[in-house]
Amino acid sequence: MKYLWIAIYVAVLIWSGIAPKDQFTWFLEVVPALIGAVLLVITYNSFRLTSLLYIFILLHCIVLMVGGHYTYAEVPLFDGLFGAERNNYDKVGHFFQGFVPALLAREILIRKAIINGNMWRNIIIVSICLAFSAFYELIEWWVAIGTGEGADAFLGTQGYVWDTQSDMALALVGAICSLVVLSKWHDGQLLKIK
Repeated sequence: MKYLWIAIYVAVLIWSGIAPKDQFTWFLEVVPALIGAVLLVITYNSFRLTSLLYIFILLHCIVLMVGGHYTYAEVPLFDGLFGAERNNYDKVGHFFQGFVPALLAREILIRKAIINGNMWRNIIIVSICLAFSAFYELIEWWVAIGTGEGADAFLGTQGYVWDTQSDMALALVGAICSLVVLSKWHDGQLLKIK
């Protein structure tokens, strides 16, 4: 599975970097996937994750790379999807921004026995995901200030006044969905690691 994961990751990364819509936006969008891959390599032997989490990390990386290739505002499949006036691919990205980190935070908190009790652990996981989402929105703001108009494609607001708030709301929904849908499956995989 490790080699298949690497092959898919590298293939999508190469594809995304070939003639992207905007080179600067591609770099900004793909950097988190590159940082994530480096961290996975560094921690692979000392803190190997569940295969479920590796799969969702790969899916999240693919979402980032596709968004980087086209820019989030111009992913072809999402133009006018379901009659929407704006391209909502960025909303998929922000959903994943809650969904995948929730699973990662859950795995770390359980394996390191940091928090006892499901209720408190779930509250902390959702809080971590919201904090991460808010921090990412701050990064977008700083990039916009630092680069001026060059950040329009990176921000992907498309004139939507509530873009920042809806992005964080989708990360919240993603985190909650991850906990509700995947916790039992994740628990089964965690038992195999311990």
